[in-house]
Formats: sequence, structure tokens, C-alpha cells
Amino acid sequence: MSEPKAPTPAPGDTYKGWLFKWTNYIKGYQRRWFVLSNGLLSYYRTQAEMGHTCRGTINLATANIAVEDSCNFVISNGGTQTYHLKASSEVERQRWITALELAKAKAFRMQAESDDSGDDSTPPAAGQGAGSRNSEVQSTLRTLGSKVEDLSTCNDLIAKHGSALQRSLSELEGVRLGGETSEKIRQVTERATLFRITSNAMINACRDFLALAQAHSKRWQKALQAEREQRVRLEETLEQLAKQHNHLERAFRGATVLPPSQSNPAIDSKGPVPGKGDASDEDEENEFFDACEDVQEFITVPADPKYHRRSGSNVSGISSELGMDDGTTSLDEQSLASNPESPQSQEVVPVRKRRTRIPDKPNYSLNLWSIMKNCIGKELSKIPMPVNFNEPLSMLQRLSEDLEYYELLDRAAKCQSSLEQMCYVAAFTVSSYSTTVHRTGKPFNPLLGETFELDRVQESGYRSLCEQVSHHPPAAAHHAISERGWTLRQEIALASKFRGKYLSIMPLGSIHCIFEKSNNHYSWKKVTTTVHNIIVGKLWIDQSGEIDVVNHRTGDRCHLKFAPYSYFSRDVARKVTGVVTDKDGKAHYVLSGTWDEKMECSRVMQSSRGGENGADGRQKTVYQTLKAKELWRKTPLPEGAENMYYFSTLALTLNESEEGVAPTDSRRRPDQRLMEQGRWEEANAEKQRLEEKQRTVRREREREANRAANPSEEGKEPADGAEEVEIASEPSETTYKSGHQENYKPMWFERRVDPMTGEPTHIYRGGYWEAKEQGSWDSCPDIF
Repeated sequence: MSEPKAPTPAPGDTYKGWLFKWTNYIKGYQRRWFVLSNGLLSYYRTQAEMGHTCRGTINLATANIAVEDSCNFVISNGGTQTYHLKASSEVERQRWITALELAKAKAFRMQAESDDSGDDSTPPAAGQGAGSRNSEVQSTLRTLGSKVEDLSTCNDLIAKHGSALQRSLSELEGVRLGGETSEKIRQVTERATLFRITSNAMINACRDFLALAQAHSKRWQKALQAEREQRVRLEETLEQLAKQHNHLERAFRGATVLPPSQSNPAIDSKGPVPGKGDASDEDEENEFFDACEDVQEFITVPADPKYHRRSGSNVSGISSELGMDDGTTSLDEQSLASNPESPQSQEVVPVRKRRTRIPDKPNYSLNLWSIMKNCIGKELSKIPMPVNFNEPLSMLQRLSEDLEYYELLDRAAKCQSSLEQMCYVAAFTVSSYSTTVHRTGKPFNPLLGETFELDRVQESGYRSLCEQVSHHPPAAAHHAISERGWTLRQEIALASKFRGKYLSIMPLGSIHCIFEKSNNHYSWKKVTTTVHNIIVGKLWIDQSGEIDVVNHRTGDRCHLKFAPYSYFSRDVARKVTGVVTDKDGKAHYVLSGTWDEKMECSRVMQSSRGGENGADGRQKTVYQTLKAKELWRKTPLPEGAENMYYFSTLALTLNESEEGVAPTDSRRRPDQRLMEQGRWEEANAEKQRLEEKQRTVRREREREANRAANPSEEGKEPADGAEEVEIASEPSETTYKSGHQENYKPMWFERRVDPMTGEPTHIYRGGYWEAKEQGSWDSCPDIF
């Protein structure tokens, strides 16, 4: 079977083909598929392996290439790696040698340029636009220089092969007609072929050079014109700043004759208390900073210098709730300092000292046979999943972890502006995902009627209650109320889809946050959580999707986008961006950050269409913004968290035993407690007992429902089948909204239609905390 003809190597192109590689003295030379790309020579057993398995790679920048004979050549990088290769013919060998020499020269130049750029690197200047254009021109010049070097290399090769061809022709002239004629003619033919190959490579390099020069000539002209226009604008701006500086100096010297509204606060600071609108010129200058990082939907740039001359009252209004620069105090800090009820102004003594550690996670290996042997003869729906896949918390406790950064809602409750309040609510929605970045363990599925309370009134001013309100489909209701003026409620059901390599978890349901003082009512939904490397590899978690936080009273909206992780993206991993708009769609704040570290916001001073085109061809919106203010930053994990399931400080306390909680509380769940203590075998047995008990209770509930609906069929046993399946079918959005399928009435929540969204949901009916004070738990079911 004839081999496919290999393409003529061109400078910078990827070159592929079959070669024979020496393996050992037993197998000798073995046929391998080689790929030359970006200065790296890699090989595979077959072409099909290119997508997943590379057998070896050598960097040509530091490699030596030596020819042994007509078909054999050696590539070595100094001793650690040596490839003895053989081509099918001398012509094929020369094609590879030509391609390898070109790639080596190019890789060496790229490495030298990288070293030079690393030595000469300087911090970016304030003019990011000019810097990016200069870097683009420099990059193009380097590319053209690389092409010129390719031409030089090809010229040397042509001279070399041309000399060899000339020698062969000279020898042919002195040969008498006889047996040597055919051999000399063959050599001349091969030399001519090599000359043709190298000439074609040079022609391709010339073509690439010409194409690049033509493509960039117009861009250079436009870039030059843009640089000239920008220089004129900078000169005008510099002239204006010089005039302002001169004016400020005169105003400073003659401050005593200026009106009080225009006096310099740097002098007035000697007085009793500066006015609310006063701010120093340094503070005003510090309010404006460099451009934020580009995002997909929009671009942010520094605000126009004219905003630097805003009055002090405007600056104070802008920064009232989002904090000021160094040396000033935000309204939040002022209000906390002046409020005797605030936790910062008085010494708060917690009710109890919370624990800071749990037993380390045991290093138990997962024996699949030990799981499978217990499943022989059982229905698939009744196979118990071992606790090896779990973490010692229930889903109700994981839901309560959304309150990890409750301070954001406390600060939002103090905001005078609904738009500023929206920024804190949006940061709170992002902060709830920060605890999931390393948490690959699955929480325990709550039993029907299971509850979890989180009473932090004296420490943090809030108390929270969760209850599993449905098992088919699984759904949990959550209600939290704070003494500092906010209420949070949500009902979440989970739908999951297994995609082979990863598992997608889609939360269904809405989250609501209501502030008492302003009566602002916010709602939003959660994004999709993806668990990667389910079958093979290390598990890791990503959050992706979009969230719309809506203020139903004012019509304000914040659109957040969680960018999915990509190996090929230049953006920072786990990136989140957003824009806060009013009811008319006008942008007021731009949010940016990551869901596992921090969130910042910048006030928008002006917006316009322009900038780069997006992926769909539309122009991006350009926002002129003030300096970014930090809204939230993740608290570091406690020491040794990697041995404690990567629990945060709050998560470590969630399963701590407490007196007075309901008998249905997750802290009383025995299998979860045994797992936390490291007794996993006992935990597996207890988990199986609880699941079987839940099935029995459910069958009895269905019998009671059947008796009530069909008195004539009393005494009949329900047929075994789908009704006894422990693992519920995945709920869809339609199934979730249409109503729960079970004949079960929750203890502390009741199902009603939400007046804001019109969706049926479970809302707290009250009575739990009163029952706790009285110790009256007689009506609670026995689920453990």
C-alpha cells in the first residue's frame, strides 16, 4: 500500500508524517507517527493517538540534528533524550531535515526573544490603548523579522544544495559512458529534487512575508493616524491640567477670601468637623484609576478627566455606601461607630465557643467489589451508595452555608440607594459559591421532614431554618431572618444530568431577599454546578451560567455572568462579571471578580457603543468608570482544612451538637455523625437502615392516602414498583413548578403562590422558634 505523499515543508507550518524510530535490540525500528509543530517534535504510535496520548516530545531549540547516512538521522537534546530515526528514502529524510532545521531556527529565535522581553519588561503605563497598539506593532515586526530569518535560512540551504548539485553535474561530465552513468544520473536527480524542495520552501516563505506585509500596511497607517490624534488629545488634556493646577494653587493661597462652599477642605480640616460633601483633591484624584479588565459583553475604561472636577458633595454621594479611599470613612463605618446596637461598638460575648476542628478525614480506599457484592440480587433503586462519596453534612446544612457572608446583607440594609444596595446583593449571590471550589464530596440527602436550624442571633444577628419539604422530587425550603433588617427565603430542588465525563447539577427554584426599611424585594436563581472528571482523574468543580438579580419594587436589575472554565481562555479562571442597571436600562455600576476570591464594583460615569466587536459581530458597550471598590473578599480556610473536607469556619460548626434543637435536626442524624467520627462502616450500615425506614414510612403514608381516597379497596397492598423507588426521577422545571407529587404536609412551611413571581413555593409558616423556647416537639415525626 503506497504511502501518502508528504507535503513540502514551509517555514512555520506543522509538518507530519511516518518515520521509523529505534526502540530496542529486540524490536528494532518501529513505525511511528511524528508531528513537528511550534518548535516541538512529538511522536505517537498511530494518528488516532494524537488526541489523547503523546509518547514523547523533544524541544528543537536546544536539540542537535545529525545525519548518519542516506536515510538515517539522529535528534538529541544533550543526553536525556535521543531519537534514532529512519526515513523511507533519502528524499523523505531531506524533507524532514529541512523542516527540522527551519523549526529549530525559529524556536531558537522565539526563545531568545522571550528572554529579552523578560529582561526588558516594564510595568504597564496608564495609557493602555497606546500600549496595546504599540505591542501589536512590535509583535507584527517580530513576525516579519522571523519570516526574514526563515528566508535567510532557506537561502543558506539553497546555496548548500546548489553546490552539491553543481558537484554532481561536474562529476557527470567527466564520467565515461558505462556502468557508473546510471548511478551518477540517480544522484543528480536526487540532488535536483532536494534543490526543488528547498526552493519551494523559500517561495512559500516569500509568499507569507508578502501576505503579512500587505495585510498590515493599512493597519499601520491607521495606527499611525490614531497615535497622532491621541497625542493631540493628550496635549490638550495636559494643558487643561496645567491650568487647573495653577488655579488650585491660587485658590489655596487665597482660601480666606473664597466662599465656604469652594474652600479647600485640607485647610478646613483644622475646624471642628468637615462638611459631608468635603473631600480633598487627593481623594478626588484617587477616585479615578486605570481601566478594568476587558469582559466579553462590555469594556470599561477610566472616566473622563472632567469628572475629576466634580464637587465634593457629588463625590460623597458616589461613595456613600461603597467606601472611600484611604484616609476617609465610609457611611457604613460611620453608622456602625455611632450605633450603640452595632456589634463593633460593644463587646459581644458569644453564647458558646464554637468548635474549630473536626476529626480528620480517614484515608479509606474505595473498594468497588465490597460495594457490588452487597448489591447482588437487589433492585437497582435500592442499592445504597456508600458514605465514601459524601461529606459529613446534609444538603440542608450546605444550603445554610449561603449565609457565610451575611455581612453583605447587613451592609445592604444600611444603603440609602437601591442601586448601591443591588451591588451588595449581587456580591452576596456570588459569595455563596466560594465554599464549593474544593468541596467535591456529596452532602447527605435529607430525609423527608428533616430540619436544620442555625441560630446565630447573639453572634451575628440572624437565625435560619431549613426543612426537607418533599422527597419526590427532592426539595428543601429555607428561611432566614435578621435583626438588622433583612429576610432571606428560598426553595431549591436539584436536577442533575450525567454527561459521561462530568455531572451537571441544575438548581431549580428562586431565592428571595426582602429589606424591611426600604421594602425592596430581590429575587434570583442559581447557576449550574459542574463536577468534572467523574470517571477518571481528580474531581474539580466549576460554576457557569447567568443570573438576573431583580428588584421587584424599583425595576433595577443586575445581570451576572459566570464564565465557564476553558483551557484556551486568556481570562482569569472562575471569572464573574455584571452590570447594574435601572428600570430604563441605564448602567450605573460594573461588577467584576471571581466567585472563589472577591468581587469589586465600579461606578459608571458614561457609556457608549464602540470598541471591539463581540463574538456575534455586535459592538461592545464601553463604560467609563471610577476606581473599583472591593465589595467582598473570601475568608481564608482554617488551618488543616484539606484534612477536614475543605470546610470553612462556618461549616466546621454546622454539625456541632447543640441542646434544644428539634429531634428532626440534621445534627441528630446518626449516619452523618458516625461518618464525621471516622466510623465509615458503621455509618454505611446506619445509612442503609434510615433509607429502608424512610421507604417503610412512605409505603404506610401511601396506604393511608389510598384508604382515604378508595374506602372500598381497604386492606389491599400496593403493588411493588415505581412507587417504592428510593432514587427519585430528576425533576424538570415544569414538574417543579406544577407542584409536589407527595401526600405530605411539612411541619414548618406551607405551600403558597409567591405574590412577586407567581410561582408556587414553600414559605415559612412560623412556630418553630416558639416551640424551641417551650421545648414542645411532640408533633415532630420520628425520622431517625
